[in-house]
Amino acid sequence: QVQLVESGGGLVQAGGSLRLSCATSGFTFSTYDMSWYRQAPGTERELVARIRSTDGSTNYADSVKGRFTISRDNAKNTVYLQMNSLKPEDTAVYVCNARRYWPGNLVYWGQGTQVTVSS
Repeated sequence: QVQLVESGGGLVQAGGSLRLSCATSGFTFSTYDMSWYRQAPGTERELVARIRSTDGSTNYADSVKGRFTISRDNAKNTVYLQMNSLKPEDTAVYVCNARRYWPGNLVYWGQGTQVTVSS
């Protein structure tokens, strides 16, 4: 069975840090692009960060660039999101995503972990 399980969320004060983890199983992790999305009440779901399967290149939303870092450990089938200098605007449910484009398109989603940043 396919599993994506996020952990590491919680309550932090503005300016603090959190490290999210997404542990996966049931698919060939190293062949999938991995991403973190977030969604806050009353907002659309936003792509926060993505790391490619091919060369490990990364992309970030402008709102988190310079503060967040996505990384992956293919040996552990795990993707991470290091979040520094957190702001109240970062408050959201953070969800892990896996996507394969070739040889066929497949997408998997985790259940999400809550991040709350207080001022």
